[in-house]
Amino acid sequence: LALVPPCWHEGGRTTPLERAHTVGYQMQVLPMAWNGHFHLHYYPTLGRVLREFRPEIVHIDEEPYNLATFLALRSARSLGARTLFFTWQNLFRRYPPPFRQLESHVLRHADYALVGNQEAEAVLRWKGYRGPAALVPQFGVDPQIYRPAEDAAHRVFTIGYAGRMVPAKGVDLLLEAAAGLQGAWRLRLAGAGPQREALQARARALGIDGRVEWVEHLPSGGMPLFYGSLDVLVLPSRTMPNWKEQFGRVLIEAMACRVAVVGSSSGEIPNVIGDAGLVFTEGDAVDLRAALQRLLDGPVLRAELGARGRERVLAKYTQARIAADTVAVYRQMQPPDPSLRSG
Repeated sequence: LALVPPCWHEGGRTTPLERAHTVGYQMQVLPMAWNGHFHLHYYPTLGRVLREFRPEIVHIDEEPYNLATFLALRSARSLGARTLFFTWQNLFRRYPPPFRQLESHVLRHADYALVGNQEAEAVLRWKGYRGPAALVPQFGVDPQIYRPAEDAAHRVFTIGYAGRMVPAKGVDLLLEAAAGLQGAWRLRLAGAGPQREALQARARALGIDGRVEWVEHLPSGGMPLFYGSLDVLVLPSRTMPNWKEQFGRVLIEAMACRVAVVGSSSGEIPNVIGDAGLVFTEGDAVDLRAALQRLLDGPVLRAELGARGRERVLAKYTQARIAADTVAVYRQMQPPDPSLRSG
């Protein structure tokens, strides 16, 4: 049984539920209180639904410091169910009351933790979590949907970015780097955010606005076509006082499409890319420009990195792989079958 909200409100936009019908589970939409408030939202009817369904395991896909996690864990434990939560948090930071107390309760009483990046487990241990943990990023791609596009060898070298237009994502750095490239190129930027107008003004100031295409926010179904129009996907994230890159889903989506990727050294990006792309020093436009120039001048390198990227995704980041790793955790959490005990 998958319990989900009807939508999520954030940044002035509403993201509706995209329904999926998969054999083996049912989806139930629950009303959400305080929708859009990351730390305070919760599901008022969750306790009743759990009492009716009587699960053995409750998987809470929320950070341990959120009210929704605390309430779900408390309801699950009252029924004798085992619990696990998920976290992306890769910064060593403490939260103010009451979130510090909520997190402490969850870390003491949860049976298992899933982490989305390598630093997240270290953060949990630093905060006192003593239970088992597994690295299972809850992002995967369907390689039949995210697949290589038709050959586009004759197009102008095309650089792309997809994501929020905010300072932490470093799009301004990408504009600076692209402005100094030698040769023919164009830039496609997909996404929305408060920095978009300032970035457009910066492109004009750099004299490259004629080479930059601003793509409106794309639904998930439109992303494979976007990646198929690119020669390289760039994720130029920069670490901020309260955030650093926790995964970089666009990287694995582009890699699955056999598109070369370039990412900054912020957070989990180097671990996601591995040897299947280029990593530059975050905040360094000159270093980013050098990586892009190598790819602009090197079609063989682009092809090699694209092939490595798809191989890496097929091995580590498909939906089937993530699902199998998650199920393996569920099996570890199951109590031993009394009938299998020796006499």
